[in-house]
Amino acid sequence: MKEWARKLNNAEPSAIIFHISRCGSTLLSQMLATSDENIVLAEVPFFDDLLRLPFKEPGFKVPEIDKLLISAIKHYGQNGQSKRLFIKTDSWHLFFYEQLRRLFPLVPFILMYRSPDEVFRSHRKQAGMQSVPGLIEPQIFGITADDLEAMSPDVYLARVLENYLSRYLEIASIDNHFLLINYNEGPVEILEKVISFTKIRVDESDLKKMHERSQNHSKKPNEPFHEEKIENIPPCLTSAMELYHLLEEKRKAQ
Repeated sequence: MKEWARKLNNAEPSAIIFHISRCGSTLLSQMLATSDENIVLAEVPFFDDLLRLPFKEPGFKVPEIDKLLISAIKHYGQNGQSKRLFIKTDSWHLFFYEQLRRLFPLVPFILMYRSPDEVFRSHRKQAGMQSVPGLIEPQIFGITADDLEAMSPDVYLARVLENYLSRYLEIASIDNHFLLINYNEGPVEILEKVISFTKIRVDESDLKKMHERSQNHSKKPNEPFHEEKIENIPPCLTSAMELYHLLEEKRKAQ
């Protein structure tokens, strides 16, 4: 694969989109993908397989995985007529931040998030992989096997969200090339911020298509978007909510 990748004509990443799940990253990816100028790689399973190799096959070391990942991105990012490449990670790839920043030191990182009570309720309605205890290696989230045994599913999900937000705050304190985006800013405003931050040029016809895509639900494209009202916040989310408000202060000051 590494030998093959050397001969490929691929687009270089314009941005890498991190997220804590259920916070608008899928819709943003779909909006960007409406343009023929863009390649959007959203939660590519093979990228996840490579990043998690050390947990499954300890013989694989990070330097070798780095080479494989770069080769895989070149393969998936073959550009044809497209000029730009956007990579949307799986949410837990946030904990591979150092590895990805080392590989892409100048690429803009977009950090998307949402109030944890809203994310929590979304996963309780339709569970994602990271919300099911043990489905993703818990040590990726900073959770030990002993901790896992003592946790209820709700406490586990709350801890995952808490660790996501803690990681965002850490990144915000050390990285000089990132953009914080809150789901509640709205899809059109989010798109405009991403276009400005990444310094890409989008013509009017593509922008119109992106705006049209923003009107519908990301997971159910044929349905208009409808926001559910949140009433009671579970006690297990107290720490996550505190971290969320700290992150909001960072975003508003950015």
